[in-house]
Parts: sequence; structure tokens; C-alpha cells
Amino acid sequence: MQTYKIDSSSSVTDIVTHDYRTANVFRKYDIDFCYGGKRPLDDACKAKGLDTEEVVKELRRSMRHTIYQMPLDFDEWNIDFLADYILNIHHRYLDKALPDANEYVKRFLNGDRKKFPGLGELEKIMQRMMKEIPPHMRKEEEIIFPYIKQINHAWRHRESYASLLIRTLRKPVEEVMHGEHETVGKQLHRIREITGNYTIPSKACITHQITFAKLNELDKDLVQHIHLENNILFPKAIAMEKELLQNQD
Repeated sequence: MQTYKIDSSSSVTDIVTHDYRTANVFRKYDIDFCYGGKRPLDDACKAKGLDTEEVVKELRRSMRHTIYQMPLDFDEWNIDFLADYILNIHHRYLDKALPDANEYVKRFLNGDRKKFPGLGELEKIMQRMMKEIPPHMRKEEEIIFPYIKQINHAWRHRESYASLLIRTLRKPVEEVMHGEHETVGKQLHRIREITGNYTIPSKACITHQITFAKLNELDKDLVQHIHLENNILFPKAIAMEKELLQNQD
């Protein structure tokens, strides 16, 4: 796959159209990429007193792909490593991507709410996600994941205190975490319905295109994130709990 080449003569609009992730760089420097974005990058940078080459480097960095080319066998990973992966990859991604997508939804609707009245619900869904997902992740990071690591350590070393640990510290993983994940799943399903599975209408403005692209990216990450927890991490921890309790009885 050939990578889009950015240079000083590239138009701002073309750069964002080829890779929506570059929009964050333009937002950072307050460069309009929607209505006044047809001018060359060099002109836009000079108007803001910016070094074009430095901006080009930053734009190129924003386009670097982080998607793995080979499938990862998550089921074979050590449970501690999997928990750390979820935290450092998916949680840290959401820390930035969720408020970023929320901001784009607001900007898009502020400009085109009357033109696309059916998309108004997006704002409410994003507000719910902004309210519910961050504390959910903190709960996992501060309570659930450390507990899973304790269970894994006890299971691997056949510790004598294992049954006491489980009976006194066990958290309602199946009920609480799966319930919250189910809520996120329903929210994603509704976003797909509202956006026509992120289908961009003809003649959609750049902000509209970026908003849908960011929502689509967020959707894919959350699906993978929830899959790793619901179908691999949590079931393995629960199986360890059961085995430890049986061995202690």
C-alpha cells in the first residue's frame, strides 16, 4: 500500500482527506482544514508563523500506522501481560481518543445540526460514554487488574492463602464488568445505526468525514478491547479462582 506523501505544496484539505489523523496537528496550530483548506501547506504555515518543515514532520508522525500486520494470539499470553497490554494499549488509547471523538462530534453538530438532525443523538451518546467509560477504566486499573494479577500469582505458585484471598477480595467481574461492557456495546450499536455504519454522505464536509472516521476507529478499538476482557482475560481469571478454591477445599 503506497503511503500518501506530504510536502510543502500539498493542500491542507488533501492532507486531511488522505489521512484524518493529521487533523489533530492542524487543530493544534489552528489551521483551518475545512473551509479554507485548499491553500498549500506552506502558505498556511507562513500565515501562522510556523516552520513548514517542522509541521510536515509532525504530520508524517501522525500518519504512522500502529496496526499489527500479523494476527496476535492473545489467548496464549500470560494473563499479567494481557492485563498490561489492555491497560497500556486500549486504556491509554481511550484516554485520548474518546475526548477527541467527543470534541469532533460537538464541532460537527455545531456546524451541521440543522442539515443532519438525525445525528443529534450522537452528542448524547458521547456524553454518556465520556461520563461512564473513564471511571470504568480506573476501576479496572485500580481494582480488577491488580486482583487478577494476585490470583494469577497465587495460582502459579499454589499459594496457601489463595482461598482466603478469593473469598475476601473477589470482585463481581461477571456482573459488574460485563454489565458495563454490555452498555458500551449497546451504545456502539446505536452509533452504527445513526451513522449508517459510518457511511459518509456525498459532498460531506471535512469535519463530517473526520468525525465519522474517528467514531469508526473508536468503535473498532472498543470491540477489540471488550473482546480481550470478556472472552479471554476475565474467563481465565475466573477459571483460576475456581481451581484454587477446589484445591483448597
